[in-house]
Amino acid sequence: MNQYVTGAVIKELREKNRMTQLQLAEKLGVSDKSVSKWETSRGLPDITLLESIAEAFSISVSELISGNTIHNANVSANMLRSKFYVCPVCGNVIHSMGEASIHCHGIQLMPLEAEQTDEHHMIFIERVEDEYYVRIDHSMTKDHYISFVAVASSDDMQMVKLYPEGNAEVRFKLRGVSRIFFYCNRDGLFSIKNSRDIYSDKR
Repeated sequence: MNQYVTGAVIKELREKNRMTQLQLAEKLGVSDKSVSKWETSRGLPDITLLESIAEAFSISVSELISGNTIHNANVSANMLRSKFYVCPVCGNVIHSMGEASIHCHGIQLMPLEAEQTDEHHMIFIERVEDEYYVRIDHSMTKDHYISFVAVASSDDMQMVKLYPEGNAEVRFKLRGVSRIFFYCNRDGLFSIKNSRDIYSDKR
């Protein structure tokens, strides 16, 4: 990631937004010569202008500096397309309904890629009246544990945070659950999407 916005990024964003150098300059309260200098690497915008530049292009400052803009295709906010981010420093868990630019402890976080459950991450689900009782056959030590479990339907998300030395079990309301996610602090995100994939609890 660049440590500061580059002229190439400004030029690319300006052209993508079909702006002339003069139009961008007028939005920022600078001269078009200043914009030209930035784009030809003969100068850099003052740090006080970063917010205004980002606003002119309808992006965040972090997107401007990184040069990676977020194109959110999930405009209908379908919860089944949810993204999860986990900070490797503090364990902070962040959920978004689509693409986002997420930072924690100065680190840009990437969305987790969900894998299918395996023999080391078995999930058991039982319906109890108007709830799902979910249990994961997994250790819950301080070094190796399930950090959270979440269930999603197209328009609803329920999430429960778990902690080391607790139990890897949760309860969720039945609200049309279509997909279940859970996160292992060592092995990453897992998901299961329909009843045919779910193991019955034989206890």
